[in-house]
Amino acid sequence: MHQGLTCLVFSLLFLSLGCQQEKKNTAEKEQPIRHQDTVTAKKQEEKPKVVTAADIMIKKDLLYKKYTLEDTYPYRDTTRSFQWDKIKERLAYVENFQQTPSLYAVLQNYQNEKGEAPTIKDFKRDSYKRVSDSFNVERYQAAPLYDPTTDKPVRYGRDGWLVRLKGSDTLARVPIAGVSFEGEYTVPKRYLRLISDSVQFNIINVVDVKNQNICTLEKVGKEWLVRSMNPVTSGRHKPPHAQETPTGLFVVQEHKSKMFYFEDGTRTYGGFAPYATRFTAGAYIHGVPVNNPNGSIIEYSESLGTTPKSHMCVRNASSHAQFVYKRSKDLSSLVIVID
Repeated sequence: MHQGLTCLVFSLLFLSLGCQQEKKNTAEKEQPIRHQDTVTAKKQEEKPKVVTAADIMIKKDLLYKKYTLEDTYPYRDTTRSFQWDKIKERLAYVENFQQTPSLYAVLQNYQNEKGEAPTIKDFKRDSYKRVSDSFNVERYQAAPLYDPTTDKPVRYGRDGWLVRLKGSDTLARVPIAGVSFEGEYTVPKRYLRLISDSVQFNIINVVDVKNQNICTLEKVGKEWLVRSMNPVTSGRHKPPHAQETPTGLFVVQEHKSKMFYFEDGTRTYGGFAPYATRFTAGAYIHGVPVNNPNGSIIEYSESLGTTPKSHMCVRNASSHAQFVYKRSKDLSSLVIVID
């Protein structure tokens, strides 16, 4: 009886030691798996590398070769140029915001077709006697941007500005974050045009209102290929009918093979501009205006590349406007205006 009890005690002792060893072995086997999970989680949390202007590779590979300008060129008693450093900064910005998967939309209110935006507090009237905000964005053809905390309209968003959705697009006022501008707001749904979530902005037209030129670029692989370098004429400040071409980042929204326009201050057709690509409000990249609604297309004007002369648009040689017209797609190409 005593011998049997001793055997039982030893058996229990060995069994206990065996279980402890098994637990230890199991723990040792599980440890590398937890470490691997941690590494994977950290990799998932890592932010994408920020692209700088120095990382941007620009290479000339022209597809349109008429009226091509050099990198720098004489103009009257001065020198004009393509501002490649500034262009690289804008391209780096485009590459950076596209690294984060997002749902995009464009603000739209061409000719107030979505309804006039409400008046904001502390508005002012500009030299065109129009209501505008502290950022000099007019209410006309703009979308109202609301402060999410006060639910009050606090500024205006230009037609053609790109935004990132921050909430459901089924809400009456959709939370958004600016891509073309800074800040987070809400905007009534009717002012938003959703963009495909698979969009890649690889076709970009850069207009320089300071040097009165334009370059078109295409992202191929890791390089930005320059497809054309041409003279243009942008908008001028001349109230009440002519306005400067606004600077900023805009989404291409509409194409018209002929953009008919009225004579100033009338509802009478004064002519048309060929191959018009609209990017904000009434601003188009187009060919040489023809001051006859039934006239023929004019290829070139000696005023191109000189001083701002248009009402808000960007005039080009008509064949270059056609080149831009064919390559720039609605809601998937950009126009960047620099100064």
